[in-house]
Amino acid sequence: MAKEDNLKKFSSEYQPEKNGRPKGSRNRSTIAKQWLEVSQKIKNPITGKEENLEQQDIMTLALIKKARNGDVSAYKELMDSAYGKIVQPTDITTKGDSLNVINIGNSNIEL
Repeated sequence: MAKEDNLKKFSSEYQPEKNGRPKGSRNRSTIAKQWLEVSQKIKNPITGKEENLEQQDIMTLALIKKARNGDVSAYKELMDSAYGKIVQPTDITTKGDSLNVINIGNSNIEL
């Protein structure tokens, strides 16, 4: 707890230092999203046609190309993006035994 005699009111002589990102500046995700939406005319590696694609489409097509050439990590990333990561439940408390839980009102009680 602060001592009251050490507390100072903000005045023109005593101003706290301004920390943090300047007002109006953009964060990393905003900048990344902006650049991922930039379009570019390229030859689609799958269809072979000249198309106007966003950067995120171009990168996804490149990842698909790598996966088709046998890159297992590229395949895994595509599957995780499309269908979500595989959930592997881990039992760290009961060594496989089930818990007896009684629901009373809004709380659960373990037996």
